[in-house]
Amino acid sequence: MINVNKIQFKDNTDRYGHLTPIEGGSDIPFDIQRVYYISDVEEGVRRGFHSHRRLKQILICVHGKVKILVKTPAQEEIITLDSASQGLYIAEMIWREMYDFEDGAVLLVLASDHYSEDDYIRDYEQYEQEAKEYFGGGDCG
Repeated sequence: MINVNKIQFKDNTDRYGHLTPIEGGSDIPFDIQRVYYISDVEEGVRRGFHSHRRLKQILICVHGKVKILVKTPAQEEIITLDSASQGLYIAEMIWREMYDFEDGAVLLVLASDHYSEDDYIRDYEQYEQEAKEYFGGGDCG
């Protein structure tokens, strides 16, 4: 899918556990300006329901498991994040929803910019309209 791909980070494993280094400039395709995490999501709760006009993000489930729905007006994919050594890169103009958070799951988000409400598209019909223009009409990715 356009503007979405999984990233495999190095995973150094030994008898002491796992160490997963993530380095700006090589592992992350943007300068990290904001970091936050989502945890303690109750069973059955869906989060997200938005797109960003410019923001790029990497989602990493550092503990547990979560499903991510990513879509354009023409494509839709569900991606399961269940490894702290995998990230999901989501660039601009991709609708996303996070759900099926396993009990105890922690979703870490690395973002390319500081929070700006103006960057959010929270209405799906508005998103479809802007996405069709962004992706050039037809296929939308």
